[in-house]
Amino acid sequence: MKFKTPLNFKAVFTKKMQFPFYKENRKIITQSVIGVFFIGLGIWFVKHEKTEIFQIKHTLGTASLQWVCLGIFITLIYFILQGLMYVASFAAVNAKIAVKDGVVLFLKRNFISVFLPAGGISSLAFFTKKIEEKGNNKTQIHLASSIYAFIGLISVVLFAIPVFLYAFIKNTIGSEDWAALVLISLFLVSIIKAYQSIIKKGALYRMILKWFPKTEVFISELEINKINKKKFLLALWYSILIEFVGISHLYIAMLALNFQPSLMAALMGYIISVIFLILSPFMRGLGAVEISMSYILIRYGFKNPDAIAITFLYRFLEFWTPLLAGIVVFLSKINKILIRIVPALLLFTLGIINIISALTPAISNRLAHLKNYLPLEAIHVSNYLVFTAGLFLLVTASFMIKGLRMAWWFALSLSLISLLGHITKAIDYEEAIVALIVISVLIATRKEYYIKTNPKLSLLGLETAALSILAVIIYGSIGFYFLDKKHFGIDFSTFQSIRYTLQNYFLIGSTDLIPLDRFADHFLLSIKISGFLSIAFLVYTLITPYIYKNTTTNEEKELAEELVEKHGNSALDYFKTYFDKQLFISKSKMAFIAYKLAGNYAVVLENPVAQNEEEMKNCILEFDRFCYEIGLKSIFYRVLEKDLELYQSLHKKYFFLGQEGIVNLTGFSLEGSSKKSLRNALNKITEGGFKAVIYQPPIHNEILQRVETVSSEWLKETERKEIVFSQGLFSIEELKHQIIITVEDKESKIVAFLNIIPDSKQGEATYDLIRKTTDAPNGILDFIMIALFDYLKSQNYTAVNLGLAPMSGIETPKTIQDKSMKYAYEKIRSFSHYKGLRNFKEKFSPVWYNQYVIFSDDYDLIQIPRILSKVIKP
Repeated sequence: MKFKTPLNFKAVFTKKMQFPFYKENRKIITQSVIGVFFIGLGIWFVKHEKTEIFQIKHTLGTASLQWVCLGIFITLIYFILQGLMYVASFAAVNAKIAVKDGVVLFLKRNFISVFLPAGGISSLAFFTKKIEEKGNNKTQIHLASSIYAFIGLISVVLFAIPVFLYAFIKNTIGSEDWAALVLISLFLVSIIKAYQSIIKKGALYRMILKWFPKTEVFISELEINKINKKKFLLALWYSILIEFVGISHLYIAMLALNFQPSLMAALMGYIISVIFLILSPFMRGLGAVEISMSYILIRYGFKNPDAIAITFLYRFLEFWTPLLAGIVVFLSKINKILIRIVPALLLFTLGIINIISALTPAISNRLAHLKNYLPLEAIHVSNYLVFTAGLFLLVTASFMIKGLRMAWWFALSLSLISLLGHITKAIDYEEAIVALIVISVLIATRKEYYIKTNPKLSLLGLETAALSILAVIIYGSIGFYFLDKKHFGIDFSTFQSIRYTLQNYFLIGSTDLIPLDRFADHFLLSIKISGFLSIAFLVYTLITPYIYKNTTTNEEKELAEELVEKHGNSALDYFKTYFDKQLFISKSKMAFIAYKLAGNYAVVLENPVAQNEEEMKNCILEFDRFCYEIGLKSIFYRVLEKDLELYQSLHKKYFFLGQEGIVNLTGFSLEGSSKKSLRNALNKITEGGFKAVIYQPPIHNEILQRVETVSSEWLKETERKEIVFSQGLFSIEELKHQIIITVEDKESKIVAFLNIIPDSKQGEATYDLIRKTTDAPNGILDFIMIALFDYLKSQNYTAVNLGLAPMSGIETPKTIQDKSMKYAYEKIRSFSHYKGLRNFKEKFSPVWYNQYVIFSDDYDLIQIPRILSKVIKP
């Protein structure tokens, strides 16, 4: 039957988190939980390293700029060498990646390794998708990553042995240094032994299979992959060059700080610190590197403060610079959904910082210095501005998720106020830096905020704010002027009354206005509350989204119907001029789009109806531009697989929706064992005295009334409601002009019916409503479908469109959306009717064609279930 029940998109996505679903998606869920945990850990890490960050700043202030620039340049070479090492490691297992991909992979993995336990090793499991998309399988990726890590260990040992021997000869090595070398050597040997045990299927192999059965496939593929020795050695060569870079960084740090450099100290300091870094299971050697390197440098004659300063500068070149580069890579490739979320979170954070900063005492020496340049009253004003901006930042953050343009302007303005306020209230440059970061992020993501606000509501807000300002000024000014001196100890002049009213209305406050009793407190509070409420209402009206409304004209509808008649090629074309649609006509008038509004989205039914593919593409581009200008985003619903290439060329994304079934009438037959159930149903219905009746339009009112009774009974019995968009609802005016097939008993009572609707595809026909009474015998729908086929054959049709079978047809799900739909379709009871719908249509042996939903970015993906649930309602 045609799909007449709304596809419950919300339920598909919300019910997926039930416990059985966790079994299918536990990897993604577990990674998300771990991710949240380590984000919190990352915040702790930054806080813990705050001292080091400030010491780096002080150290760089005394360092030679030329040597520091040379160190940064060598760091860039270090990035390239890491990328080349990845390229060679992949080549060793007959896989291929570009140097650029290798560099990006290193920077990303290096960044997250800071926040992962055993970071250097555990980070190798991440960021494989992009490499996989370029033709490398998972086994190759993980094997290449393992080789990369293994070679990194080998190069340290190979480099360390001659250096340690030379230090031993010179008698400059201690027993703890030998212990570190022995430990790393044992670690290396254990890895080699573990690899041999797995390949030879020894005890370790059996233990792994017992605890992790799924690894058997990976291990078997590991045996098949032969390692290219030349590429392996090339990767080792790059790794040795990377060790030289590390030593260069330490040597340059000595030169930059004007200390007498020592090559031996640089060699031993670097090697010992790297060994501790490898052995450290947590936070990329946090503390271990600093302590070990400083200790070695002190042993080689550097004073305590000098050794620490050299270590800090080395860490800046070797640790902080790659870490910052990793952040840049993440921001440049940031997911669209995060582009919306990150600014909102940053705004919320800045709001909290503003409030805390304004309420906590200023640093006395900074405040004393500031008083030389600014009057005390200006400093207090800045403090109140920061506090007020913090309050409004918290409110604005919630609107940023919606992509409102006015919210973006508010956020930028409040961030600028925060930046200036923090500097002018107490030279709080730490908070000012946060504000500057927020401003930079807002500017970088400005194109994501395009939704316009409601001009009428904005005007109302401005009018209300103006009236409230006037009313409160009158109330406050009169109040201050006539208040008894005992309440504030001041005999207010007219000017003072207005000034104090405005200061408290805008929440700036008045430092020289001290209430002496409860009445005075309440009077000031009433002004502040009035100010806050009116400003909040103004903000709300300025950032409330504008809902676009358009009425289709008769001329537009006539042109659309003409285009459908000339260029239509789909069973859905009939619904593109249905009453629930709005129409967008292209500039050339050779194409149009049928859409329906839901929130700030324009949901398009299938493709544009167009003269050719070029007109279709231009129409989509024009429509997207039209949507952008009025603050909407487009979603294309039920697009066929053959058209995906066009949408991909326009940089759009898609996800699987279901399959549309098409029956080939010329080849359809009731013969064969597969059609036995159909034959039995038909025989049973015929023996019961039922018959199919074809009614040609115009349909008599008496027939329409009888059909309406069946429809009403069906809706009540199935507890369903009429839906539209890609199907029609029961409408006497529409049905009057369509062919109706009924099944009637001996007394001519109608027990089932369907209506044939126009289908623009050549040689194809389709139907819309198919409904039956409660007492209709089993198999009645099979009977009416065969009657439909027979009638269409007699009219020389070659195919019949059975419509969409939602969520069905996913054989090998790849994305989380596909997995969610497949699980819901197969396992969740509330979706069992979709499975029944597919089984019903499958009886007629149709050919199935995939259909998709087209969207622009991942933020839309979150909205799609809610939006589609809205558009199917009349």
